[in-house]
Amino acid sequence: MPKVSVIITAYNCESTIKKCIDSVVDQTMNDYELIVVNDGSTDNTELEVLKYKEVLGSKLKYFYKDNTGVADTRNYGLEKATGEYIMYIDSDDYIDTELLAKQETNLNDSVDVIKFKMIQVEENGKEICKIDGPVFDAILGQDAFNKLYYQDILIDQPCIYLFRREYFKDNNFRFLAGTIHEDFGLIPIVIANAKTMISTNIYGYYYVQTPNSITRENSKEKIIKKTEDSFLHYDNMLKTIENQDLTTFTKENIRLYYTNSILLKIRDLPQDLKKHYLIEFKKRKMIKNIKIRNLKQFLKRILIAISPNLYFKLR
Repeated sequence: MPKVSVIITAYNCESTIKKCIDSVVDQTMNDYELIVVNDGSTDNTELEVLKYKEVLGSKLKYFYKDNTGVADTRNYGLEKATGEYIMYIDSDDYIDTELLAKQETNLNDSVDVIKFKMIQVEENGKEICKIDGPVFDAILGQDAFNKLYYQDILIDQPCIYLFRREYFKDNNFRFLAGTIHEDFGLIPIVIANAKTMISTNIYGYYYVQTPNSITRENSKEKIIKKTEDSFLHYDNMLKTIENQDLTTFTKENIRLYYTNSILLKIRDLPQDLKKHYLIEFKKRKMIKNIKIRNLKQFLKRILIAISPNLYFKLR
């Protein structure tokens, strides 16, 4: 069975890293390597990780680096990986102990991208909700993206995918260092370019929702940073897909996916900041990405063109 490199990005997570690591160590499929990249933590994260080193030996690779953010830390982990597949886990989350074993057939078939499902839970493990989405056998990546675009609310989270490492590295897929919402900038492109992708009905990733994480996600500073970086990711996306072997329909859907996501981020901005970002939206003529495929999209395009502020109020 192909080996999986499980990459944990860690920053000031002394209280959660143990449960995260345990969920990997307790996998019923034993052919994995665990890579923990400490992104310059200032608490006891390192001490907690090193407790496992004595037990796991070479099965655990631990690296400490200066704090440069999640995107760069994920790239760092990829460079250290040796498994046929890679997967990412955030240090305050954890995975089902049978996740890898349940993917054995897909791993043996060398599928480029394997998707599984997420469960949102409270800190005590109580389930909040399951994030559903389409299930399909191996298909071309751009066909998979088009399915996900229309039927899935969770596309750009790298933590719910297994990626064939050779495919990931050969295409020079990297998270854009120094940015927030780096997943948004990369994962749709990774999916669309895959030769094969599968979406399974396996719920394997537990996303821990805490009061602190909610506060961080909704802070004014983070929303502003996400919005600014989203425009940067949008600009990079346009350059990236220009010469890729994708159908016109797929490229339209990718542009529309980014456009809709940015509109949602602008909606969440404080009122005094909306104007600035709408200027950026108009400067890029992003309204042209909203294709007139149905009455709803037609009305949306007209409303944004006439009165963006009214559009956000109605949202």
